[in-house]
Amino acid sequence: MVQRRLIPTYIFLIICSLISVFPLYWMIAAATNTSLNVARGSIAFGNQLLINFEHLRNAVQGTLWSSLGNSFLYATVQTIFTLFICSLAGYGFELYHDKHKDRLFGIILLAMMVPAVATMVPLFVLISKVKLLNSVWAFILPGISTPFMIMMFRQNSRNFPPDIMEAARIDGLPEWKIFFKMYMPVQKSIYAAAGVISFMNAWNAYLWPKVVMTDNRAQTMPMFIANITSGYTVDYGMTMLGVLFCSLPTMIIFFILQKQFAEGITGSVK
Repeated sequence: MVQRRLIPTYIFLIICSLISVFPLYWMIAAATNTSLNVARGSIAFGNQLLINFEHLRNAVQGTLWSSLGNSFLYATVQTIFTLFICSLAGYGFELYHDKHKDRLFGIILLAMMVPAVATMVPLFVLISKVKLLNSVWAFILPGISTPFMIMMFRQNSRNFPPDIMEAARIDGLPEWKIFFKMYMPVQKSIYAAAGVISFMNAWNAYLWPKVVMTDNRAQTMPMFIANITSGYTVDYGMTMLGVLFCSLPTMIIFFILQKQFAEGITGSVK
């Protein structure tokens, strides 16, 4: 009787799952079809995958691999710096006591209310004056410390047992070793969740890289996709293959870290 009552719930969840997965299926199917079939709305797999790949490689003259490499480099470096700086800030805001820290944290949170486009022009002027255009530093500097990430680490730091810090101090462990050897291993789930979010944001970034990456050799995958669709005619099959290449890394990382991501978002600490 209980199982029969759950049948409508299962049906509803299956329908929602199919609706969620369909765009991914259509993207993969479109990458194997000609532009005409994609325009006609075909959702069946075709036999154009290798042909589309050859067209894609020839059309962009090898910039596909350089764009993939640039995106991996930029996203990885930004993720590493973001995790270190924001976790250190969240750790300090929550576990060290100061009467002015809440006021300072409130000022930092106010930065979330400022649109990114409002700071883009002064940031570009600053980056250009220090001659960092077309470099990895131009990409990562505006995003290595964000109020959201600091707040995320601070909230999860409330689950870190303060008794561990006191015991470590009694044993003579320096403060920096408490952070690296005790805080970071305990908070590995939030690091995984923050790493997934940071990597996806960096990988999918388009507007800021478009501003500071003026050389095609420094372009990222979203810029690469925009370039292959900027002609007079658009080959939809080739375009969807490029989108598939752009989407696969983030999907793989999420599937690998999905358990740790869920634990980090819910704030659980083991």
